[in-house]
Amino acid sequence: MKSYIEILNKIKPEDKKDFIKYVNNVLESDLLDKDEVNELTEQLNYIKHEFPVIFIGMGTCGLASGAEKVKDAIQLELKKNNLNAVVVRTGCIGFCAKEVLVDIKLPDENRISYCNITPSDVPILIRTTIVEQDIYHTKLLGAHSGSLNGVKQLNDLPFFRRQKKIVLENCGIIDPTSIDAYIANGGFVALDKVLSKMSSIEVVNQIKISGLRGRGGGGFPTGIKWELANKKQSDIKYIICNADEGDPGAFMDRSVLESDPFKLIEGMIIGAYAIGACFGYIYCRAEYPLAIERLDNTIKLCEEYGLLGKNILGSGFNFKVKIKKGAGAFVCGEETALIASIEGKRGMPKPRPPYPADSGLWGKPTIINNVETFANISTIIKNGGEWFSNIGTESSKGTKVFALSGMVEYSGLVEVPMGITLREVVFDIGGGIANGKKFKAVQIGGPSGGCLPDSVLDTKVDYESLKTVGAMMGSGGFVVMDENTCMVDVAKFFLTFIQNESCGKCVPCREGTKRMLEIIERIPVSYRDTKNKLDQLQRFKGIIHLERLAKVIQDTSLCGLGQSAPNPVISGLRYFQDEYEEHLFERKCESGVCKELLTYKVITDVCNGCGLCSRKCPTDAIVGEPKHPYTIVESKCIKCGMCIETCRFEAIEAN
Repeated sequence: MKSYIEILNKIKPEDKKDFIKYVNNVLESDLLDKDEVNELTEQLNYIKHEFPVIFIGMGTCGLASGAEKVKDAIQLELKKNNLNAVVVRTGCIGFCAKEVLVDIKLPDENRISYCNITPSDVPILIRTTIVEQDIYHTKLLGAHSGSLNGVKQLNDLPFFRRQKKIVLENCGIIDPTSIDAYIANGGFVALDKVLSKMSSIEVVNQIKISGLRGRGGGGFPTGIKWELANKKQSDIKYIICNADEGDPGAFMDRSVLESDPFKLIEGMIIGAYAIGACFGYIYCRAEYPLAIERLDNTIKLCEEYGLLGKNILGSGFNFKVKIKKGAGAFVCGEETALIASIEGKRGMPKPRPPYPADSGLWGKPTIINNVETFANISTIIKNGGEWFSNIGTESSKGTKVFALSGMVEYSGLVEVPMGITLREVVFDIGGGIANGKKFKAVQIGGPSGGCLPDSVLDTKVDYESLKTVGAMMGSGGFVVMDENTCMVDVAKFFLTFIQNESCGKCVPCREGTKRMLEIIERIPVSYRDTKNKLDQLQRFKGIIHLERLAKVIQDTSLCGLGQSAPNPVISGLRYFQDEYEEHLFERKCESGVCKELLTYKVITDVCNGCGLCSRKCPTDAIVGEPKHPYTIVESKCIKCGMCIETCRFEAIEAN
């Protein structure tokens, strides 16, 4: 079949904006032969809405919630009732807390979204919506546009109201495996504009005007990075997409790759043209099989349509892309370690300068940006850099995608304009803390970020503001913690992660993080005989030099991993010092997380002497006689919690 881009180039610009017009113009033209017309008609029936269309969210979150079983149940129900409908797989719209999400669009009607769908819901869902052409109110979420019988629009829901979608505009809306659907929604229009009307330096200037900063963590201006590579003279240049998303609690890149991979590829092609690169890599961790599968499909289709390879769209520009699977090393998120991994070497950072823009992959000028950065490019080119620069704050332009997770009511993927406050993200978009608990902290920026309390929740989400409160933007992890979270345990978790992921090349990171972890691990089990809290706090700080050690690691580590490794501890000591003191001097963990500090007791008024806990105790620490209250011998108790799990009468407490 002929390239759809060739068809787009022969249709007036105003017609490209309206897909129905686009389809009609193509079908009525003499550009296609009979077989091609039939194939196009079959592929795009659901867009023309000759039949009902059922969209099923089948990203990783949807699949984990049972989307595959829901799809099978829908297809079976359609067959049983002899109904004609098109079933379309989509990615994730972001509302992960409401999966499985199923949208139904009847001909000439609005697209209606239903949430928390299970296979048992399918018969009544199909009967109500397709047969009776009514609304299934029990699982109704909202309408994608307009209004129908009083159904609210999705954008009116609290979860979506404060969001502004640029990167995620197609996610959960279109079929991520269909290049036709992407083109129909304005895909590759920016690439056509770049290759037919703009020079490479003009592209760079538009990115500079936009103010786009790298969304991978450091926030370096993308336009300046591209300009450095553009000016560098070399026979070969490379462009790399860093999709090695390793932060605990982060799933932004994965969702974009699964839900709108064509947007990433278009951004990479434009970036390659801007710097003069002829070859690109997508470095994606092997733990993302669905993302890799959809990337493979995307690259294959783009090659078939003449969008990758030689002489792209007749412009004379050549560019190829290859996927490199990472082995899951967190340190390979650092650009020089990533380059080493692609070269077949051990993923270890190198001192800079030289920077990759001067000497990167195989010693050639190389630009590395992450998935979210590239996913912004096509929209910036279409709308202009000035349009993008009007979104956000003075120093942080555009939007930021966050993976909102943890003890929040509505977890999911959110895209918000820079300048929104942390409080608005947690309470307005996320719906507050789940299960009626109290807010305690939000951990932003992954292992390199900080834990922030309620007192700084009115901080704006931008690069500079977050630094002032001891955190960083990072790639976009946003983990909410409630009152049952122990901040000492959180620091231990992130230090354990960092220590395990350290490549070991430099002493400050290799040895320093290990020493810090040992100090944190000793807090619940040492200094048992302290009396004067203030004196012993000074003793604690003076002996182990925790804060001083953290500062040394920050100042002397080779790469960003080590330089930011102490952040969770530093922010913990800054905002939750009383909790550290409580552990150290009062020998108490208010959250009940640190088992070393817990004392297990039998509530004698409740215990009926059944003896089940005694039989399950692995150390025979529970003694007594049947039909009489039992007791726990503290010296034998290993605080495993088996007794609490076993007791049917809630007769054992730990505090």
